[in-house]
Amino acid sequence: MKKTIYLPLLAIGAMAALTGCDENAWNDHLDGFDASFNPTEVKTIEYTLTDADYAAIASNKENKALAEKNDAAQALAALSGNKYFTEKISAAEYVPAFLGSTAPYMMYTDGSSIRLTYNISVGLPEEVTESAGAWNLSVSKEFYQTKVWESDENYIVGFAPEKPASRYLATAIKETLGDNALKGQYAIISYLEADQNPIFGNVGGGDEPPAGFTMSDVLADIAAGDGVTVDGVVGGVCGAGFVLTDLSGSIFVYMGGGYDPATYPVGTQLHLEGEATSFKNNLQIAQGAVIDKVGTQEYAFPSPVIYDGAALDAALTRPADQLAVYASISGKVVVSGNNINIEVDGAETAKGSIYYASDAQREALTDGAVVKVTGWFISISGSRYCNFVVNNLEFQTNAPAKGGLAISSRGVAAPVQTVEKNAIYRYDGTNWIVPENFVVLNPGDYTEMGLNGSMTQPDSYLPIFLKQKYPYAKADDVKYVLYYNSGYACAEYIFDGSEWNRFTGIETETSQFVRAGGKWMFDPNVTINLPYGKGQTASAPFYQACVDWVYENKCVPLGDTSIKSGKFWVTSYGNNDYYCGTSSYQNNVDLRAASARAQYSAGWEGYTDEEIVATMEERCDREVFPAVLSQFYPDAKPIAGLQVIYTINFYAYALTPAGNYRTLPCVARYEVTGVGEFTYLDSEWLIGIE
Repeated sequence: MKKTIYLPLLAIGAMAALTGCDENAWNDHLDGFDASFNPTEVKTIEYTLTDADYAAIASNKENKALAEKNDAAQALAALSGNKYFTEKISAAEYVPAFLGSTAPYMMYTDGSSIRLTYNISVGLPEEVTESAGAWNLSVSKEFYQTKVWESDENYIVGFAPEKPASRYLATAIKETLGDNALKGQYAIISYLEADQNPIFGNVGGGDEPPAGFTMSDVLADIAAGDGVTVDGVVGGVCGAGFVLTDLSGSIFVYMGGGYDPATYPVGTQLHLEGEATSFKNNLQIAQGAVIDKVGTQEYAFPSPVIYDGAALDAALTRPADQLAVYASISGKVVVSGNNINIEVDGAETAKGSIYYASDAQREALTDGAVVKVTGWFISISGSRYCNFVVNNLEFQTNAPAKGGLAISSRGVAAPVQTVEKNAIYRYDGTNWIVPENFVVLNPGDYTEMGLNGSMTQPDSYLPIFLKQKYPYAKADDVKYVLYYNSGYACAEYIFDGSEWNRFTGIETETSQFVRAGGKWMFDPNVTINLPYGKGQTASAPFYQACVDWVYENKCVPLGDTSIKSGKFWVTSYGNNDYYCGTSSYQNNVDLRAASARAQYSAGWEGYTDEEIVATMEERCDREVFPAVLSQFYPDAKPIAGLQVIYTINFYAYALTPAGNYRTLPCVARYEVTGVGEFTYLDSEWLIGIE
């Protein structure tokens, strides 16, 4: 199969960008289109695929259908992140659909050609080339509720130590994909996980407390200034203290800003000795109390007091020195600096306010979200802000992104903080299993690296990450690391005993694609047209390269020091030679025997005119042309099962049998026999000579 391209020489440097900011900007660079954007001439270009192009090839509908037919759907999806072709997803098969559906290539007319440069994998294991195309899944709220916690009431949206992710993820993947998975395919599943168990139960609801611990019954009777001893259970936490409950009521224990809420989680039994104080007309235990941890138990809350707008306004005038009230408000989140307030419909003055919000709560409570807040109403500040220690959030709109605060329908004892994580599994034909030596980055890993969920320079980060994650790695250990870069990508790293080094296994390759019959197709065969005559910019670079080769390989060994010396085979103009007759001035092969003798008589001593012409033809065929082809097409390579042929159409100026000189067409053909190696096949000189 032979297709024609015009020699692209220097086109790489001369071409303007193929695309612009405006969707029709490409037309500014394309001569040969009429006012209706209809193509009127053949185009020949050289182009290198961009990151966006790989993604477009992977998402092309025609390519997806082809990949499904070839059982290569995940391998195609991996192209978006990996940005290289493989044996399973080859450029020859999957580039044509991209060219046929992408401007400006879809507008080129038949006979056009593109010399396309792209990345290919060389020696990378299948684990690397295909895992980046994994299914991207996440565990649903329903799965946590029905399959993990098995409760309509007591559950969190996440895993916990007593319900580890490893026990459930394979089932979650299988339920999500059903029978759609094929053997060898991968799945990356995102999930939420808490580092502590949630506490469900019914303290204060009638059950007897555990043996060995008896709650006090004193909080309802204390006043500011009293010394108090309380045996109670923690019922709420925040960044400044906690709420302590005994049999008669609940009170906020102030520990100071920067307090770690994990010190006494919900359900912790405490023995406390301290002083009651009044803070903005609300009772609390002053900072400095002596606290002893006794144990833990289950904890559940009383039914919350529901405050609408009018009730919240009325609460501003409630009597001083109140204990904490378990309550609920609903409204719109308003974020102002470090303050997170809740605007409750119908409230003229009062606003809800989140007291010392945790990082998870801050992430969840985005400005404008509509939320139901349930927790401990502990104080009033600024004459209108009703401060809540939050236990539960229920979003009506603008729900928070993954991670942050686990939300339950009922019964969860505290806002259990969860972290988003990722895991990778591989289908063995029957079960989803954890593949060996794989690592997938978690959202928190990007944060620690100072990145925003994506990585464009893995070699700047992943060796450090692996060294920290695997401090006891041994020489030759291998890890396949999945990271996000406009799609998942996978990189193979090998430990040399000191450092983790990436095995790239990626090379660049250039192939030709031609348009024929209204479609683009892969064509490794190249036909090079060299128009003759002065000023032919498509031909001159090739012929000048021929002259340069003659100078370097034939004149310099004779002692020449300048291509314009005129001493040997090359004339004093430096743009034509008479070793083989090439000329970048006339853009032809000059076969005039007399001119050859005049230029370098010593080189032609003993030759007849016919022998000079035949010798120049043979030197073009077997020496000069193949050498210059190697310069311009160093990436040309053989293809198994195909004969890759480069054809040169050119012109020669020669004496005819009629005794006059004419410029006549010629052709020479070469087979690619190695990388950048061209072997002469045949030629025909002076076609049509009479």
